[in-house]
Parts: sequence; C-alpha cells; structure tokens
Amino acid sequence: MYVISLGGSLIVKKEINVEFLRKFRNFILNYLKKGKKFIIVVGGGKTARKYQLGAKKLKIKSKNDLDRLGITVTKLNAYLVYLLFKKYSFPQIIDNPQKNINFKEKILIACGWKPGFSTDYVATFLAKKYKAKFVINLTNVDYVYVKRKKRKIGVKTLSWDEYLRIIPKKWRPGLFSPFDPVASQLAKRFKIKCIILNGNNLSLLKEFLEKGVVRGTLIG
Repeated sequence: MYVISLGGSLIVKKEINVEFLRKFRNFILNYLKKGKKFIIVVGGGKTARKYQLGAKKLKIKSKNDLDRLGITVTKLNAYLVYLLFKKYSFPQIIDNPQKNINFKEKILIACGWKPGFSTDYVATFLAKKYKAKFVINLTNVDYVYVKRKKRKIGVKTLSWDEYLRIIPKKWRPGLFSPFDPVASQLAKRFKIKCIILNGNNLSLLKEFLEKGVVRGTLIG
C-alpha cells in the first residue's frame, strides 16, 4: 500500500496538465499489474490559491470560508483523477479520512477534508490508518530548501524536528509549504516518513518504488 499526496499544481498549470495526467495514469496502471495498491490524495495547488486570492480581493476574510473554497478545488481535482482510474477505484472520493472504509479495489482517491487541515494531513492520517510507512509527496520542487550562507540549498534528509523549525508554525488557507505543519506534527507523532519528490519526473517515483532510492528529500 502506497500513499501519494498528489500536488494540485501538477494537475493544473495554466491549463489542465493533460501530458502529466496521461503519464501518471500509465505509470500507476503499470504498478497495479504488479500487485501494488495506492491511496491518492489530491491537492488544490495554484488553482486553490488563485480562488483564495480572488476571494480576499473581494473582501472575503473568514479563514473558514477561504479554507472551504480551497477544499472545493481539491474535490474538483480529485474527481478528475478519479475518472482516470474509475475502473480500478473505490467508487467514492473520500472527503473524511475518519470514515471506516474497507476497500477491496486497487485505488482509493481522497480530497480535502475540513477547515484547518490540508490534503497533506489527510494523506498522513490515511497512511496511519492503512499502515503505510511513508507518505510520498509529489510536488513541483526537487527538494526541501533551506537557507545557508545566504543561499538556498536542497536538503536530502531532515528529522521532523529539523523540518518543523524551518516551516511556518501554523496552518493557514493557501499556505505553500512542501509538507504542512499540522500534517508534519501528526507524521512525527506516528513516526511516518515523508518523501518529497518532483512529480514532473516520474522516474524519481519509479526509483523509490523499485529500489527504495530517494532523489528528493526524506523527512523523518
């Protein structure tokens, strides 16, 4: 069982990223043939942040409302991903990770949950629930970057304590962080590791699934 937190910015750039989605579908289907199972938690990415920014310009200030707006975008993105794998997926998109679902299908698709929690949190919760040791966070950056001597340097390994020191302390709607602080605290608590990989290069994911090689950042 592999849990993938699929960044919304991979799904939609300026337009729907058809090329990526086609490659991702073929990639996952190849591993289904090898007996793998996947939980794919779909984020909102830049599209969610655009809606939230527009809402702010329209004087919508409630954090709950802004969060719900972003969650709605994750549901739209998740439905698109669900349609790619409909034949192999549990027939519902999971919007509450606390529900007890005994799925026999090879894929489970999930989206955002409720205000105060990102899709990273949902992925971490489901990893704990279904006993996965890792959350694979497919995003659009190569590493977690830290500032050293006025330069940004990609880091290959971090403990959860080290990672939590370099990201914002609190969740807010539209927060851009490789893995959000609320999810990070949960992962630290349950000793779940997070792997940050650039999803634009699926050979990186292949290396991890087949060889355990991480050409990105391993947290935890």
